[in-house]
Amino acid sequence: MRLNGLRRATELLRLSGSAEFCPPYRTSSSLPDERKDLLHNGPDLQEFLSGTLTDKTLWAEYKGNLKRQKGERLRLPPWLKTEIPIGKNYNKLKNSLRNLNLHTVCEEAKCPNIGECWGGGEYGTATATIMLMGDTCTRGCRFCSVKTARNPPPLDPEEPNNTAKAIIDWGLDYVVLTSVDRDDIPDGGAEHIAKTVTLLKERNPVILIECLTPDFRGDLKAVDTIAKSGLDVYAHNVETVPALQRHVRDPRANFDQSVTVLKHAKNTQPDLITKTSIMLGLGETDDQVYSTMTALREADVDCLTLGQYMQPTKRHLKVEEYITPEKFKYWETVGNELGFLYTASGPLVRSSYKAGEFFLKNLVNKRKTKAI
Repeated sequence: MRLNGLRRATELLRLSGSAEFCPPYRTSSSLPDERKDLLHNGPDLQEFLSGTLTDKTLWAEYKGNLKRQKGERLRLPPWLKTEIPIGKNYNKLKNSLRNLNLHTVCEEAKCPNIGECWGGGEYGTATATIMLMGDTCTRGCRFCSVKTARNPPPLDPEEPNNTAKAIIDWGLDYVVLTSVDRDDIPDGGAEHIAKTVTLLKERNPVILIECLTPDFRGDLKAVDTIAKSGLDVYAHNVETVPALQRHVRDPRANFDQSVTVLKHAKNTQPDLITKTSIMLGLGETDDQVYSTMTALREADVDCLTLGQYMQPTKRHLKVEEYITPEKFKYWETVGNELGFLYTASGPLVRSSYKAGEFFLKNLVNKRKTKAI
C-alpha cells in the first residue's frame, strides 16, 4: 500500500463521519470503496515530502473545499504546489541582484514561479522581473506583500545603470521591468523608468523590453514618457474586476484609470503591444470576468494573463475560491475567441510569466520585420 499523506488521512476521517476517532486496528478490507480508493491512490512518500503531486489525474479527485466559508481559510489544492527554488542559476541570479542592490517583484510579491524562472525552467534561460525605484510602495493594496510607506527612501540615481549592467551581464534577450508606486514623486518615477529602458537599448539595441508600470495617478504625460522610451511591451495590471476594485486595490487606483493608461499608451505609440492581468479567486463571478475581458478588448488591449490569487500573508485578503485548471483553460479559450493576441490563463500564471515572454518576443520580432 502506498503511504498516504496528512491530507488523505484527514479526508478519510471526514468520510467516516468523525474527525475525532479513527480506529487504528481497522483494515483496508473493511473500508468502503471510496475510502479504499483514497488509500490506494494517495501520494507516495516522496510526493508527500516534496509537497508536489506528479500524477495530475488526481486533480479531478481533490475533495477539499474550493470556495471559502465564513471564518475559514482554504487549504492549498494540489495544482498550486510548487518546488522549492534551487540550482546554480537561482543562486547566481540572487547573488547578482544583492551585489547591485537591486530588487525583484519575484521576491517581494512572493511569486510561486520563482524557482522555474530563476532556475531556467524548460526554456533553459534564467529570467527575472526587476522592480525599480526600491522595495517600498506608497500604495497599500490588500493583495500585495510589497512594503508600504508614505515617504519611501529617495530614488537611487545609480539604479538605472546598475539594472542595465545586470541585465546585459545575464545575456537576456527579453526583460520585464516593473516598479513600486511612487506617489511622492511628481512624475511618479516615469523618467527613472524611461532612463533604465534607454540605457538598456543603448547597450543592447535588439533586447526586448516589457515595462509593467504604475498608473501614475492618471498622469498621461508620465504614460507618454514611458511609451516613448523605446520599450516594446507596455503592461499595466487592472488586477481584478471593476466591482472588486475598491475592496482589493488602493483607493487611488481604479479600473477606468487603469484602462485609460493602457489606451493612451497605444494611442501614443500604435506599434506598442499592450498587456494586463486579472487575479481570480477574490470573489468575482463568471459574468464579471467575462465583461471585464470584453471591456479590455474594446480598449484594444493586446495580451491578457489570468492567474490564481494567493494570500501572501495572514494580513492580506483571504482567498475566496481556488479556481480549477479546467476553468482557467476555459477562460483562455474565451480570451482567444474575444481576439486577444495572447491569453495566458492558469493557476500559477502571473503578469510576468516566462512562457508568455517567449510568445511576446516572437510577436514583437514579427512585427518589426513586418511579417504580420
